[in-house]
Amino acid sequence: MSDALLHGYFRSSTAFRVRIALNLKGVAYDQTFRHLRKGEQRAPDYLKLNPQGLVPTLEIDGQTLTQSLAIIEYLEETRPDPALLPKDAAGRARVRSLAHAVALEIHPINNLRVLEDLKTRFGADDAAAAGWFRHWVAETFGALETRLASEAQTGRFCHGDAPTLADICLVPQVINNTRFNVDMTPYPTISRIHAACMEIEGFKQALPANQPDAE
Repeated sequence: MSDALLHGYFRSSTAFRVRIALNLKGVAYDQTFRHLRKGEQRAPDYLKLNPQGLVPTLEIDGQTLTQSLAIIEYLEETRPDPALLPKDAAGRARVRSLAHAVALEIHPINNLRVLEDLKTRFGADDAAAAGWFRHWVAETFGALETRLASEAQTGRFCHGDAPTLADICLVPQVINNTRFNVDMTPYPTISRIHAACMEIEGFKQALPANQPDAE
């Protein structure tokens, strides 16, 4: 019997993050799907669950949770093993800083809603929208690569030798990058960490291509 119900979409990087966290924590969950390109996330029944009309939404422990980072922090607080945040305050701040660089700097201006608005409101074609995507990835990935390559806390993963919230945010972004032909050559450390994550079953199971609604 599953412990949770995840409302998501196979290609959503935010739902991808939550799938990884659930898998790493060993939480059994069912999935139901909202096709973002068909607008199913704006259906009245879903808006009752999540008034923002976004994915993911997680139903767990009698709670209805939204926003991927808040969901993952809830899982960390209620199911602390294995830990996705370091025990020390400085380590937690570093991991959150790395995670937020992706989740709060890249994702908000490169998600589907924004890319579609560029096309409909400002007349951008597919090539221009892809260029926008690559520009904002480069703005943050350059700094992330510098940090991950130079900071002593970096290990096999973003922070030490076990995956954390930072890796959970990084991997979906790297996967998204492939759809927009982002050149990963300038980011060897990021690429190395991504490869290490892909050796872990919890990450592999969470891949968009491995979801029941994958197209």
